[in-house]
Amino acid sequence: MNGGGQAERTVKIRLAGLDDRRSIEVLTEAAYRPYTELFDAPPIPVTEDYRPHIEAGSVWLLESGGELAGVIVLETESDHLMIFSVAVSPRFQGRGFGVRLLRLAEEQAKAAHLPEVRLYTNARMEKNIALYSAFGFTETGRRPNPVRPGWTLVDMAKRVDVHS
Repeated sequence: MNGGGQAERTVKIRLAGLDDRRSIEVLTEAAYRPYTELFDAPPIPVTEDYRPHIEAGSVWLLESGGELAGVIVLETESDHLMIFSVAVSPRFQGRGFGVRLLRLAEEQAKAAHLPEVRLYTNARMEKNIALYSAFGFTETGRRPNPVRPGWTLVDMAKRVDVHS
């Protein structure tokens, strides 16, 4: 559907409000369900309380044809922008919406004059790691997950040209 179909023409990205909270939780649970099954436990974004993120203006929604299609949570740090979570509804996967959300992260980093976008993901989320790598992220290290014993996190970063 990347060829400019109707859904592509009606894509909108906006900040989330508290009334979006339940929809964010439902989408996140659905998007991470394959990993919940693989790990026998939900990934951290599935169990997260999104209220503080929404109140901080950190949650962005991608809507397609008026439906919630994707969510990205961005945390501004002193020297980088951290992607806490990026999730695309299974119904909308394969349409480039994940990449659109990653581009939003880059735009937000540039606007805040932050030279880097960072994220971390589970080492077993190989498809996600491949997507992030294809988008220009590089692996910067691996570490044990501090809240999930036995899980390994992969840290990744992408430099952003704040002067362009």
